[in-house]
Amino acid sequence: MCEFCVRQADDEDDGGAAASRRPIEKSARYSRNYTGAFRKTPDRLLGMGLIRLYQLTLSGFVGNSCRHIPTCSEYGYESIARHGLWAGGWMTLFRVGRCGPGGSSGLDQVPETLGNDFRWWTPWRYLALGRKRA
Repeated sequence: MCEFCVRQADDEDDGGAAASRRPIEKSARYSRNYTGAFRKTPDRLLGMGLIRLYQLTLSGFVGNSCRHIPTCSEYGYESIARHGLWAGGWMTLFRVGRCGPGGSSGLDQVPETLGNDFRWWTPWRYLALGRKRA
């Protein structure tokens, strides 16, 4: 079960008037962006800062129209945090391209690690990460 489905199952009310709600602990706060460990290099912080700036300013005007889970900005934030600005930026660019008309939809997670085929001089290989396998 994905993280989104688990959160929904936890938030469902039992339906009774006397149903108790658990107080949210400080350590159990939910963040829509990646909260795992990553190296805090200047390029990653810059890329993540730009995406966060987009989320706080322009995202409200664009609307809720992403066809994937997680959304494209969440995907970009996580891919840059995990894989750096160069690889994560290419992954984000290709993900936004898949989100348009005629593109894919559904659950599309950021890969934990990249294979040995992904080099900085071959950015077109990042296009294959989001393709559905038959």
